[in-house]
Amino acid sequence: MINKDQLLEALKPLIDPQYNKSITDLNLVRDIMIKEDSVSLSLIITIEDEAYKNQAKAAIQLSLKPLGVDQVHIRFRTITEYERNQLNEVLQPSADSQQQSNAPTPKTILGEDSKVKFIAVASGKGGVGKSTVTVNLAVALARQGKKVGIVDADIYGFSIPDMMGIEEQPQLADNSIIPVERYGVKVISMGFFVQDNAPVIWRGPMLGKMLRNFFHEVNWGDVEYILLDLPPGTGDVALDVHQMIPQSKEIIVTTPHATAAFVAARAGAMAVSTNHEILGIVENMSYYECKTCGSKDFIFGKGGGAKLAEDLHSELLAQIPLGAPENHISEIDYSPSVYKRDTTAGQIYLDVAANIIAKLER
Repeated sequence: MINKDQLLEALKPLIDPQYNKSITDLNLVRDIMIKEDSVSLSLIITIEDEAYKNQAKAAIQLSLKPLGVDQVHIRFRTITEYERNQLNEVLQPSADSQQQSNAPTPKTILGEDSKVKFIAVASGKGGVGKSTVTVNLAVALARQGKKVGIVDADIYGFSIPDMMGIEEQPQLADNSIIPVERYGVKVISMGFFVQDNAPVIWRGPMLGKMLRNFFHEVNWGDVEYILLDLPPGTGDVALDVHQMIPQSKEIIVTTPHATAAFVAARAGAMAVSTNHEILGIVENMSYYECKTCGSKDFIFGKGGGAKLAEDLHSELLAQIPLGAPENHISEIDYSPSVYKRDTTAGQIYLDVAANIIAKLER
């Protein structure tokens, strides 16, 4: 079991936004109660800001998890006038205004001057391999020398960390969350903040807040491309992304079955109606190729991707064969869903990445 000193030391990197000093140095962490695998505490906040509360909660959970704390119960309390006066006296009378003016501006990749290229990967329904396409396209872009990130925006059905074989957690530095990097791709996901694969029982507004935190509270560094793995369909999160990132491009994933393509057209129609350019269509599970004879079986039918591309006045970027990466759990860089560069699917994804780079950097 950890002690109070260890807890305070772990929380020292968290900086108060008004005074620009450690919350532990400012004595803003109070009422600490420690049990076997849980901690309760109060955090005194110096500004009323819901975004900061969400950021602080996530940061505290991330900081204490390596110490074996699985559950953190946090009560937020606004600083009283008396407490503020005492704090100002300790820090000198002029420190309030000085520290506020010197506080670092939160890093964001959504500003008008941002050079980041956003690509939302969408589908009309689940089960078509949208997340698999997201992961492998991101890795392929990294293999082409690009600096890439993934936002796992499928907040109810997050799967990116598991698909990429990620076991570590994001770290906290200078009041920002540092995404986990794997295969040259930086990753942030709701999966990092949920214990034991617990269900996410949130309504739309909370999902939107979490998604905004993924952009505003995460230090993405000099990333050039960010892929967003959207939930299937046209729900709240997809709409939030379309409104939040008007410059985002879109890739639609479908299978060759006519019904799947018909449903996927709804996601495409949403992109069109919100003025998001569709980069193209990826037809996943297009066929099964026999390893011995090379013959192709079109298990799920033919033509769905091409028909969808025609209906959306777009391009069929690729037809990905049905199969699974031949990865072994004993490998150092094991992941369940990333194709190796020299496989058929790996080469197809490299071609798609090159096509996208040509489209977006011409």
